[in-house]
Amino acid sequence: MRRIKQAPDTPFSTVASVISYRISSWQCGERSTLPNEMPITPAVLTWARRRAGYSLDAVSERFPRIERWENGESFPSYPQLEILADKFKVPVAVFFFPEPPDLPPVDESFRTLEPAQFAEIPPRIRLLLHKAQSFRMALEELHEGRNPSRRLITRNLEYEPNRSIEWNAARVRDYLGVSFAQQTAWDSAATALGEWRKALFDVGIHVFKDQFREPGYSGFCLYDDEFPIIYVNNSTAKTRQIFTLFHELAHLLFRTSGVDATSEEFVDRLSRENRQIEVICNSMAARIMMPRDRFDEAIADLPPDRASAQRLAERFSVSREFVYREFRDRDLITSGEYEQAARQWAEQFRSSNGGGNHYCTKIACLGTEYINLAFGRYCQNRIDYDQLADFLDMKPRHLTQLENHVARTQP
Repeated sequence: MRRIKQAPDTPFSTVASVISYRISSWQCGERSTLPNEMPITPAVLTWARRRAGYSLDAVSERFPRIERWENGESFPSYPQLEILADKFKVPVAVFFFPEPPDLPPVDESFRTLEPAQFAEIPPRIRLLLHKAQSFRMALEELHEGRNPSRRLITRNLEYEPNRSIEWNAARVRDYLGVSFAQQTAWDSAATALGEWRKALFDVGIHVFKDQFREPGYSGFCLYDDEFPIIYVNNSTAKTRQIFTLFHELAHLLFRTSGVDATSEEFVDRLSRENRQIEVICNSMAARIMMPRDRFDEAIADLPPDRASAQRLAERFSVSREFVYREFRDRDLITSGEYEQAARQWAEQFRSSNGGGNHYCTKIACLGTEYINLAFGRYCQNRIDYDQLADFLDMKPRHLTQLENHVARTQP
């Protein structure tokens, strides 16, 4: 994702004009380079690396001369710049800015994470946080600063600590307008994920997905008064993605950004107050997906075994592990039985999880609503083709194929 605004008073808007401007300035006597070197701004390269969460040591094997580039002792070639841009998730043009862009730190809205814990987040997840921040900025730009949703759930609801978790969860379900009959009529977890995503979109929450490549992280959210975002790990099971939607929604109702890390150690090292928020977010997600009274009715005549877990998981569009956790919490099975089943189900998912069509994956990750919004602004001549590619995080040559795939998915 490359939605980084240019530095103020910089007379360019495209990669080509940026490079042309910088090279002409250097040729006019500012400084000289070797023929294949690009006249980047060393401080911007340092900013991009640190923003992505990498130390010099972490990238020196891939870029042996990076320390010299950051010191201004030599400069990368254009092919090297393209690799750097992909690694640090910034546009090539940024490296030619006269100074680092003035962007708000992404960690400012994470009230439930201590600075030391935020610093431990892996570079891949930090890059996705910045990517999500870019998507939020893109939404703001495409919508001219105002969320178009008639109802914005994070404006109208918040978690009420003096009420029970069940009461708060029921209030969220009522606001989303999804009945229990609708939920149980969905034919698959994939359908359920799509329907819940639409329900969140209708109340002002944009959901984006990506390959996290970090098994310990299921998702995160970025709180914003106007354009809150939920970001989900597309590599996890559909039922896990649904749980992540509501875990992150609960964070947003606390008016804070949040990270859904599956490691118990990560949660245990939070402060007592923030650890309690994580517990509440998990419980809220569970009760939104599966209200306690409905679950009580469903298990009345069923034994607490794996066959029952499969049956209930299909009915509620949740995971078998989720149902088994309910069995464990009610002392219907032992912790050992739960852990053994959870391990086996996780292994089954890993062995069956394959690849897919690039464009279908892009549509799943961005969502048809966001893609249609960007193409709509382009058709209205409000953005140009390069900007469209930036908003959709794609190379311009792939846009026509993406548009064709989106058209085939529309009713």
